[in-house]
Amino acid sequence: MCAAAYIAETGRGGVQAIPNGQYEGADSLGLNYWQQMRKIILPQALKLVIPPLVSIFIALFKDTSLVVIIGIFDLTLAAKAALSDAAWRGFGVEAYLFISLIYFVFCFSMSKYSQALEKRLATDHKR
Repeated sequence: MCAAAYIAETGRGGVQAIPNGQYEGADSLGLNYWQQMRKIILPQALKLVIPPLVSIFIALFKDTSLVVIIGIFDLTLAAKAALSDAAWRGFGVEAYLFISLIYFVFCFSMSKYSQALEKRLATDHKR
């Protein structure tokens, strides 16, 4: 729930960062509000909000380890459950290294995907 507020604020900030001339240009084309948003404003705002939005998603993914406090199952709790088994005793370091590797791979992948999106949606036109 809390992350939804951050995501909404990021989106609002992206829309507000679009210059007024873009709105005026859309008005001069005779577009209504929803057409302006869908065709002109939101595509430009998306380019601006990708980096902070991905940052929020990465932080949210890393914060999933904190949900154990309220009793929801996650990777850390799975490792604790496995380590409580007699067959897994002595593999604590390996289990937690594996979990940290999973978190790293997911976060790194999200970051690289964000960079690829930024490149694909780049606004600078090179000639």
